[in-house]
Amino acid sequence: MVGMASIPPLKHLLMKTVRRLIYRDLIGSISYVCAGFLSLFFFFDLVDELSSVGIQNYQLIHAFAYVLLQIPGHLYELLPIGVLIGGVLVMARFAQSSEFTILRTSGLGPQKALKILLLLGAGFVVLTFAIGDYLSPLANRTAQLLKAKYQGTVTLGQTGAWLKEQQLYSRYAVNVGALDGDGNMAGVRIYEFDTTNKIVSTTTAAQGQFQDGAWALTHAKRIEFPVQKQDSWQIKFDDAIQKHTPLSVLNLQEYRWPTEINAQMVSVSLLKPERMATYDLFRYVQHLDSNGQSAQLYEIEFWKKLFYPLSCLVMLMLALPFAYLHFRTSGIAGYVFGGVITGISFFLLNNVFGYVGTISQWEPWVAAAAPSLIYFAVSLGAFAWVVYKK
Repeated sequence: MVGMASIPPLKHLLMKTVRRLIYRDLIGSISYVCAGFLSLFFFFDLVDELSSVGIQNYQLIHAFAYVLLQIPGHLYELLPIGVLIGGVLVMARFAQSSEFTILRTSGLGPQKALKILLLLGAGFVVLTFAIGDYLSPLANRTAQLLKAKYQGTVTLGQTGAWLKEQQLYSRYAVNVGALDGDGNMAGVRIYEFDTTNKIVSTTTAAQGQFQDGAWALTHAKRIEFPVQKQDSWQIKFDDAIQKHTPLSVLNLQEYRWPTEINAQMVSVSLLKPERMATYDLFRYVQHLDSNGQSAQLYEIEFWKKLFYPLSCLVMLMLALPFAYLHFRTSGIAGYVFGGVITGISFFLLNNVFGYVGTISQWEPWVAAAAPSLIYFAVSLGAFAWVVYKK
């Protein structure tokens, strides 16, 4: 009888067994769904990448590596959808086989079931944040540098990467044409303006390297324009030559330009905002704000990085009401299809609110949080209706 006191209560053992059963099936189903989607993305990306094979030293093995490095980014985007579809599949199967009915008669009430799913959802929230904030940016940056190593350079869009910087007495507009495989710059152009927005100098360089607090430019050409006191005078390079206005032209083997623009800021044009780490986005937003540039798009992406992992909780809440439905085997495919459509609609709505928020100048956190809040309200309504009304 003394030993009986150390035995855990039967109810506690039952709930532990129930959690293990639900978690095992959910994790297996979600992993299966995500693996299926990732296989499709891998196939389509590889087919698309085959057109680049043979360019300089870029071979098939490099294409495979490049496509594999894209998988973490796809997984980050797919996890909430995979959680919903996998959750719907498991909950519908529980309902169809009457397993959930047995669990309910064993003491698994709606609140306990919701708590069990939310605990698992919290794990997926942490996983999604870790992939989106650490693994995906690192893998995407490695993929781009891998491609640059064997194809020469990676251009940063059609016109390169444009950035601005405000220093004590000058403003700068900077253009970087490309990055090579080692992360160095090519085709650097720096335009300097004074406080009255008149051009002071231009600096062009064939190559450049990032250093702490400066750029080290090689084979640079610096043109310094004469300063005119008349406010109405505008400097034009061709007019300056025609009027024989003295210009200071310097050809420099090496030139050091002090700046706070680092490699991460330049790579913003190489990486999509959603593929950047949260802290890098935050720093870039601060840089844009301090230099008088619009940061609406990047602020929305920053808040989306914070709210997006929480959508895994919402997706599991949406899946739970399927366990309380009653249908035959022939009806399970329809519910799974409904889960797929719901997941796709969430993904589309998340993107639509980002674009609309940027155009309409909404508060960034509102545009980022609205899809999750809408689906959270829908999941609560569906759960309350199915559990307490049906």
